[in-house]
Amino acid sequence: MSAAPLRLGFPVKLMGDPTIKSNDTRRWQQDPHLKVSLEYMDRALDYLDKHNIRMYRMSSDLAPYATHPDMPQFHSMVRDSDAELRAFGSKARRLGMRLSFHPSQYVVLNSPDPVLVEKSIWDLSSQAEMLDRMELGPEAVMVIHVGGTYGDRPAANARWVDTWNNKLPEHVKRRLVLEHDDLRFSVSDILWIHERTGVRLIFDHQHFWCLNPDGLAMRDALERVLRSWPDGQRPKVHFSSPRTEMRELKRKEKGTRKLKTVLVAPINTGHADFCNPFEFITFMRIAEGLEFDVMLEAKVKDLALIRLRPDLLRYAPDVARRFGLNPAEAPVLEAEEDALLEEDADAGA
Repeated sequence: MSAAPLRLGFPVKLMGDPTIKSNDTRRWQQDPHLKVSLEYMDRALDYLDKHNIRMYRMSSDLAPYATHPDMPQFHSMVRDSDAELRAFGSKARRLGMRLSFHPSQYVVLNSPDPVLVEKSIWDLSSQAEMLDRMELGPEAVMVIHVGGTYGDRPAANARWVDTWNNKLPEHVKRRLVLEHDDLRFSVSDILWIHERTGVRLIFDHQHFWCLNPDGLAMRDALERVLRSWPDGQRPKVHFSSPRTEMRELKRKEKGTRKLKTVLVAPINTGHADFCNPFEFITFMRIAEGLEFDVMLEAKVKDLALIRLRPDLLRYAPDVARRFGLNPAEAPVLEAEEDALLEEDADAGA
């Protein structure tokens, strides 16, 4: 096992500093550009470094409209930003940051529609090119899901394999990793695809609980997924906790059209604002001896990570040590949390 501590990361939005945007969000009429997004990301790297966070998922909209079929004026954006991408990548490497993308849900490689597949490949090619121009190592990846079942899961899996083997450019294959999901494609599905393609895989803790039709044991499933990564490359895992809070919603009654308050229970596929530390500790103890970085997919992003670290020191020093945390840091980490979050004084009442 590597001597380097495991990393904790989070995706896209920086809740602890709302002044730092994740990308240039201007509409096409204002000529948004990747270079502007990279200026925001340079500030994001400083924020991550300040809080000793060494893993971050960038926005899939980092290069706005770069692959929009009707806006060719943006199509050279990535190439035109080569110097800025190299400078950004150099800074990320110097700070020890592991960066990644998670392309949007509209990137689907197993669609029966060849037009959608070609557009998806174009999107992936653009994001892979950005990572290449940043000169990042092979652990800087693009995470996607299998896609849709289209009424025939085995055929959908087979189409994904065909796309990989016959249509994907090599620079995309070098960056692409495949994740199971919570409704359609399980760990068993992505393991089947891996055996036929060699694509690296991502284990998602919450998705595993939501969809495991073959009744795989978590430790065994996790080990099999991690083995899809070559020696010398550290896998990464996704972790989130399910939402538990009830909501009160106003809805109109049929017939009378009067507003009525209804109580809505959460769905287990939804992500909670924070990570339940006890669930996380249990998972990490199940995974004792295995090496991987963890992307936290909580709703409040960096705030969830900043809260989790002192919780690990408080409740599970053994797990905290795996992430390079030691008890002497507890006051600093607690002060960092207190500066960004208020405690509910009545929570125990």
